[in-house]
Amino acid sequence: MGQIVGSMQMNVAEVFGNRRKRKRSTDSSLGKDEQAQLDATQPKKKKLLTTTQYIYKALFKEQKNSDVSVMALDKVWHLHKVYLSQSPYFYTMFNGTWREAQQKFVQITILDDRITVASLDAVFGSMYSDEIEIEPTDVIPVLATATLFHLDGIIDKCAEVMVDTISPETAIQYYEAACQYGVVGVKKSTFQWFQINLLSIYSKHPNLLRHISIGLMSALTASHDLYVMQTEFSLYTLLRTWMFLRLHPDYDPEDPVQRAEALKTQERLINAGVDTHTPSGDIVQWTYFTNRMEERSFLATPEGQPYVRVFQKLRTQYLTNHYMDLKIIYNDNIIPKEWLYRHIHNHWDALLRIDHGQEDCSPQQLDDEQFFENCMRCGRLLLEPGYQKWRWTGFNFGMDLILIMDSRRLNIRRHHRHEHERVLSLQTKRKFMIRTTVTSINAQRQPVFTQTSEICSLSLEKNEEVPLMVLDPKLVHPLLISINMLVVMPPNQSFKEIVPHCEEAMPTSLSIPISEIGADCERPMTPSSADDSAVFIGDSEATTPSSPAPRPRISWGAASSETDAIGDLAC
Repeated sequence: MGQIVGSMQMNVAEVFGNRRKRKRSTDSSLGKDEQAQLDATQPKKKKLLTTTQYIYKALFKEQKNSDVSVMALDKVWHLHKVYLSQSPYFYTMFNGTWREAQQKFVQITILDDRITVASLDAVFGSMYSDEIEIEPTDVIPVLATATLFHLDGIIDKCAEVMVDTISPETAIQYYEAACQYGVVGVKKSTFQWFQINLLSIYSKHPNLLRHISIGLMSALTASHDLYVMQTEFSLYTLLRTWMFLRLHPDYDPEDPVQRAEALKTQERLINAGVDTHTPSGDIVQWTYFTNRMEERSFLATPEGQPYVRVFQKLRTQYLTNHYMDLKIIYNDNIIPKEWLYRHIHNHWDALLRIDHGQEDCSPQQLDDEQFFENCMRCGRLLLEPGYQKWRWTGFNFGMDLILIMDSRRLNIRRHHRHEHERVLSLQTKRKFMIRTTVTSINAQRQPVFTQTSEICSLSLEKNEEVPLMVLDPKLVHPLLISINMLVVMPPNQSFKEIVPHCEEAMPTSLSIPISEIGADCERPMTPSSADDSAVFIGDSEATTPSSPAPRPRISWGAASSETDAIGDLAC
């Protein structure tokens, strides 16, 4: 039986094999002409355009069967009312009592300079298709056009593109466009980006810095979420540069010719015995402010009045806790001297209260708003993981506070060593309030993940160390650390609402020249420049930091000194 079945299978295979052979033989016997005729008679498969592609090509690109012509910016589009009516703008025009409802030609007057012919073409074409391609270079004109025609879908698409492409070059334009067209998400994202990158990025790009508006800079300066790299004095120097660049739109610090002139000016000052402690690129603004012959502050002049509200938002009470910072600010004569005198008085009053053990001097029973309006802002960038510790220098009401990053834990320590007791608080416990924020950023310096602690009140004994935050695993380096801290009860700052137009050289209550305040004090922690306002401590706590070389004394009546606010430590 098995042999019979096997024989049948072989016979069937031979039959079908012979058929295939005969078919191939028949095909090969056909001539070329016959084969071509046969191919011509066989049906061919062809991929047809989709309905959307056909509509876009025939009705928009070829403009067939148009029932309305639209003219804008001297160009005419032959379009169709049924497709244009997807826009509330055109729907109202064609279906209301407007005269355009009966017309076949509509002229649109474009008042917005951001709208271009290309953006109009893209938006009109999107009504004939189910997609639109938006390049970052064209996103603002497309957003402006979509806003004109009330096309929410395209506005949302523009917002996505803008949020994904925020950078130093686009952030300012994106923020202004978001404010103008009411795109809340983009405004929020760009403002957050500015809070993180203002000091670390724009100090290195002066020609971008000058385009930040007064309103935006005022809001950033007031923000308690601003990442101040390193201390408030760094923000002051940035504002000084920003104000100078806006006052001198023709000055280009990146121009080789102007840079050469600035270098020559610096050399002349050095030869004259004036040590400015200023990079050559900043020497022009240094000369501009310090060479003014007026006694009144720059903010009191007509040129400075537009910038008053920005400097009022600056935490000027933290500009007077370092000798060199105070000297530079006094010589710049931008901030009214009355503000400085009030701050010095308030600091001395708080210091005496602390030394006397007054509990009411420590911050207590403050709500969040009071804390955020008055807290000190400090920041630091950690590029790599590992054990690190640092302090932000300056006299901090007798407390030497050190931040310590150990693995995934951020701690704070009240450092107290006997050799520095004459400048440190002798109180057994000191109270202060603090909030910590840590942000992980990507290559575009956009925030990837942020962890923020609550505002907490701490009471530390001498050399006591406590944890501030255990880092979330989602936080990866590089990390930006921002600290908000308040160590004394905030005094009344209402005096900053007034900018005196006429100031005396020195109030009678301060008979000692301000340049002599603290002149005889040698503090090992005093930085040699504003770049060192956050000082790395090192791995060993027993290591004694060496004292930097003291700066040459510059009399207050002579030319002043200035430092580069953002150095290597500030990103």
